[in-house]
Amino acid sequence: MLYIVPTPVGNLDDMTLRAIKVLNDADRILAEDTRTSGVLLKHFDIHTPMMSHHKYNEHESLEKVMEMLEGGMTIALISDAGTPGISDPGFLLARECRKRGIEVVCLPGATAFVPALVCSGISCDKFHFEGFLPPKKGRQTRLNFLATLEETIVIYESPHKLQKTLSQLAEYLGEEREAAVVREISKLHETCHRGTLKELAEYFSANQPRGEIVIVIEK
Repeated sequence: MLYIVPTPVGNLDDMTLRAIKVLNDADRILAEDTRTSGVLLKHFDIHTPMMSHHKYNEHESLEKVMEMLEGGMTIALISDAGTPGISDPGFLLARECRKRGIEVVCLPGATAFVPALVCSGISCDKFHFEGFLPPKKGRQTRLNFLATLEETIVIYESPHKLQKTLSQLAEYLGEEREAAVVREISKLHETCHRGTLKELAEYFSANQPRGEIVIVIEK
């Protein structure tokens, strides 16, 4: 069996009791970064052996992992933070398990965009999750597509690219479009800045952000 296990995006108290039990009971844990996950496992006194499984090796490690699963092992997949498969490795493995008849169980738990969307005060009855925009190739195509949507848009972004992305969103979606920039979800310095895309681009031009960032754009 393959368990897909969410881990905290910030506060370690967000770890569920079920997640701790699954990680303890698994035969092997697949981790996006064993050093990062090692801190988490140590905190919860989990001693299950880890294997590296990330976007740069998931194609190569896939068959080995499938052999372990077909051999009767129970494996838990975790990412550095949040739910695997959401802008993190996980899709290829889950798809292959389904193809081969191996049971896949995904635990409910932390993911950054849901609390960001809800706390933003922006309509969340219908929304489009874009994840990270392409850094270069295909970026303009995606921006043009987002401009056609009539629902709330959710985008992930890194701190050093935030101002550029906000400026491009203002250009393609309209400077007066209402939006929120939510950063450091579930952490000590969590913030939510509201304003138009133009205002947010100007603010973050003068105030370099840090941490994990979610952009929520009003429909």
